[in-house]
Amino acid sequence: MTTLGFGAEALSYDHTVSIECLTHPHKPQYNGGIIQNPELNNGSQGWIQFGESAIQHRESLGNKYIVALERKQTYDSVSQKVFLQKNKHYALSAWIQVNEGNNVEVTAMVKTRKGIKFAGATIAKSNCWSMIKGGLTTDTSGIAKLYFESKNTDVEIWVDSVSLQPFTEEEWKSHQDYNIEKARKRKVSIQILDKEGKPLRNASVSLQQTRARFPFGSAIDKSILNNPAYQKWFLQRFTVTTFTNEMKWYSTESVRGREDYSAADAMLGFARRNRIAVRGHNIFWDDPKFQPGWVPSLSPQELNIAVQKRLQSVVSRYRGQVIHWDVVNENMHFSFFESKLGQDFSAKVFSVAHGIDPRATLFLNEFNTIEDNRDNAANPARYIQKLRQIQNYPTFKSRGGVVGIGLEAHFPNFPPNLPYMRASIDQLVATRSPVWITEIDVAPQNSQVQSFEQVLREAHSHPGVQGIIMWTARSPQGCYRICLTDNNFNNLPGGVVVDKLLHEWGLRPFSANTDHNGFIHVSLFHGDYKLEINHPLINNNNYSFTHHLQVNPIHHHHHNNGSHLTTQIVKLSV
Repeated sequence: MTTLGFGAEALSYDHTVSIECLTHPHKPQYNGGIIQNPELNNGSQGWIQFGESAIQHRESLGNKYIVALERKQTYDSVSQKVFLQKNKHYALSAWIQVNEGNNVEVTAMVKTRKGIKFAGATIAKSNCWSMIKGGLTTDTSGIAKLYFESKNTDVEIWVDSVSLQPFTEEEWKSHQDYNIEKARKRKVSIQILDKEGKPLRNASVSLQQTRARFPFGSAIDKSILNNPAYQKWFLQRFTVTTFTNEMKWYSTESVRGREDYSAADAMLGFARRNRIAVRGHNIFWDDPKFQPGWVPSLSPQELNIAVQKRLQSVVSRYRGQVIHWDVVNENMHFSFFESKLGQDFSAKVFSVAHGIDPRATLFLNEFNTIEDNRDNAANPARYIQKLRQIQNYPTFKSRGGVVGIGLEAHFPNFPPNLPYMRASIDQLVATRSPVWITEIDVAPQNSQVQSFEQVLREAHSHPGVQGIIMWTARSPQGCYRICLTDNNFNNLPGGVVVDKLLHEWGLRPFSANTDHNGFIHVSLFHGDYKLEINHPLINNNNYSFTHHLQVNPIHHHHHNNGSHLTTQIVKLSV
């Protein structure tokens, strides 16, 4: 249980997920939540057919489950009626098997009186159980039907260990607060002592964060280079960036054989002078629409030569200067290079790039993995398949390469499905690969700014997310989908939200007086702080003393659960 701010007890959120196919399904999360007979131990009680399928209750290896067979339509399935309440967040999980094949997509759907909602997907196999983890937010109260579907109507769908757990918005926020306290902050005890080493009581202590540890940033456009207002606005807020276009192939070699890195070089210089980390975006982009104009007409042999040259050129030029590379951008949605140079193109590029710049983390970078669940091209199960294909490519594997998970997070023009977003990140974090939100924004809609705040909060509070970059670069033409400022760099509503969040995430100053033992106790976001102490006894009545403090994350050792390690203790003699 986690405690809510107002004293009520809230049910904890279960982040666990299995991304392996298992002989036996796990027990249902939350004991099934509002699902009756979730483990199918009481025959098929509570379960009915959906569409035209036949249903059967079966048992094998001591495990009971339900089967939809003789399916003719995608949606022929088993179903359970549930009562859903408006504006609640529902966490869904289920275990699925099929009777034949090993690459069968099965989705969980919920039919309400307002329409059909997607709740999650998995890639099911025969002879083992795969977990669906997802969820939905409801816009209406009433009876709904949970069911499962697959485009492959030749297969039986086997279902077990189903769970649907409701959370109120307050409970959902309590999970975020709990995770932030655990993953992003640390308890700090600061003791102020006088020159003789005695506690200094009633000293006034103020703390101001000077640099956040958690990487949070925005994309930038080359127009920042000669715009002091843009620079000032950006540098007051962010520690990491991505260049929108300036490193892309079509920018650096728009004419064949004539490379021009001047814009990217100047932007990298600006970032380095100001301690801004840069993601290298991108080496290649698999979308046929975004190739340099001269590339599509090349023969496969010519393309291969051009690709090798580009790869060597950009990665060796910026080796050691970028923290990440987006290697073959959006290669689950598009396949320009694979279609001409072979299916293992991406894996080969990862291997070569790792050889040239071994210190940068190499990323897959995709859209619609967490944001739009109607698109199955890059859902979490498909993403993990692609990740493994590249991780297991022999030359990459032998060099010990790491593949990062880049989630673009371009949310569509309807309210975000936060339970699906959270469950999807859970699945990706289970791969143990670094997970970053790389291009987050929200499409124009009535509640655009509110949705933007919701998805930023959800991303920042997920303990597995290691950094966030917003796709909010300002250029002379405006912004992609959501602007944070006007042309004069005065905040628009989106910018107001970002400043509010930055304030909450550590920028808000803190002050307190020491107790009779000279202590103040505070929970601080990881980062660097300026600490100022005021007291008449300090430094020959100079009254104030300044100290720089670093608040570091706790590195958990598996064997040590001692809570005495969780508080950072600082003693200062003034």
